[in-house]
Amino acid sequence: MELDKMDENDWKYHGEGNKSLVVSNVQHARVLRLLKYSTEDAENSHKTTEQAFRHIQNIVDYSQNVMKPLLGEKFVHDGEAVKLPLDFVRQLSLKVQQERPESRCDKVMDTFSGCALCLPNLTQLSSCCCCCREHRPPLCIEIKPKCGFLPSSRHVTKEIKKQVCRFCMHQHFKLAHGKWKRLSRYCPLDLFSGNKQRMSLAIKHLIEEPQNNFKIFKGGECIYSCKDDADVLQDLDELAQHLRPYFLPSGSLMNGHQSSKVVLNELIQVIVSALLSSWDPRKTHLSEGRVRCEASLLHRDLLRNTNHCLPKDCVLDKILGTQMLDNLDIEGLNPLFKRVEQHLQDFPKERSSLQIDGPYSHSFLEKIQKCPTEDDGSIEYAVGKVHQYRVAMTAKDCSIMITIATCGEEDGLDQSLEIQPSKPRFTYSVSILDLDPKPYESIPHQSRLDSKIVNHYLRSTLPNNQELANQSVFLGWDREGEDCTLVFHPV
Repeated sequence: MELDKMDENDWKYHGEGNKSLVVSNVQHARVLRLLKYSTEDAENSHKTTEQAFRHIQNIVDYSQNVMKPLLGEKFVHDGEAVKLPLDFVRQLSLKVQQERPESRCDKVMDTFSGCALCLPNLTQLSSCCCCCREHRPPLCIEIKPKCGFLPSSRHVTKEIKKQVCRFCMHQHFKLAHGKWKRLSRYCPLDLFSGNKQRMSLAIKHLIEEPQNNFKIFKGGECIYSCKDDADVLQDLDELAQHLRPYFLPSGSLMNGHQSSKVVLNELIQVIVSALLSSWDPRKTHLSEGRVRCEASLLHRDLLRNTNHCLPKDCVLDKILGTQMLDNLDIEGLNPLFKRVEQHLQDFPKERSSLQIDGPYSHSFLEKIQKCPTEDDGSIEYAVGKVHQYRVAMTAKDCSIMITIATCGEEDGLDQSLEIQPSKPRFTYSVSILDLDPKPYESIPHQSRLDSKIVNHYLRSTLPNNQELANQSVFLGWDREGEDCTLVFHPV
């Protein structure tokens, strides 16, 4: 990719998150991630070229030196900070603006610095994996799994946090404040359970209500994602039409509704197989008390009478292990954050040696891995726990990309890369992305948000709960929208 010959017409809108916008170039199998700023203060809030480049290089260093050793080299791909011609960036911004969802247009693309993060396009299979002779474009499923365990920390003050997972509680909060119009029935604890029945149900619920947590691409084009006002059944039928050539023989006599159900079930089984794939025969057994969410729709007998384990070193096992670096919960971390803040007020020059803002080098990883298990009152312990929490938050907000392509009978294929050999044959790759460092300064916000989510859940689902006698004034939220809140578990 020659940076001095960039043409905006070779790039197309791919998607965006809260802080960056992504464009893709299928010809080069690359994507560019560009920073975004608030429309209200775009002129004043943008970074200089040097600041923007340093910010993006920090993301690259953090991914390579911190997250890659924790999550595994086979799952994490290296990116590169690049400087683009400003004229190209400005023309590109105009080109993609009309394709952006209205809900994201409160921020504008950075057209001042010319800096971007260049990454492989994970919706395409790499040439070493793609040995397929059939000419169907690859499918790619993007899942944002969220936090897969319940906290067990002694610092947790609300017992409900040990019974209902953060995602399920957050759904009620988002619904009441207009983020979503429908509750998702997805529960991350089902996906991370390692039980195929629970995992299949979790993926089914993601398909039914994708929100920001599920997308499907075909040949690099997004064919299924969140549409807030969409007819869900119509969308599922359209999705099944896209998927039918991959999962049903061309001469199948099944009717439309029946074939759609079969096709979607086959897709779910392929996703489950990819998530559980591992070269290691050992298992990671999960603690019974940390894998059962009271808000899950699964029958309690199934939850109780099932062994919960993940194949060691499968993608879910690596993500969950990193998430569980948060072993104090935000309630236990908050006093340690305040200890660090006080130390930095007393000794401001130590901010650099404690690597509060990076650099994200191997020594930063060592602070995480060598943090004492017990609080000895030291600043080293406090900083280590703060860094562990930030890494865990990255793992709780990462995305998994599963890219699959069909294979013909004659294709010589490494069996370790093959899914369901007795059915239509697929080669696949599994990757983890969205591995940006979480800002140190965001910890107080996370603490306040945690209280708001928990208190709202208690208030909206347990209106007579005595814990809430004096909390409604503290929250500062009105009760508008509570009438439409759904209760999933018996009280």
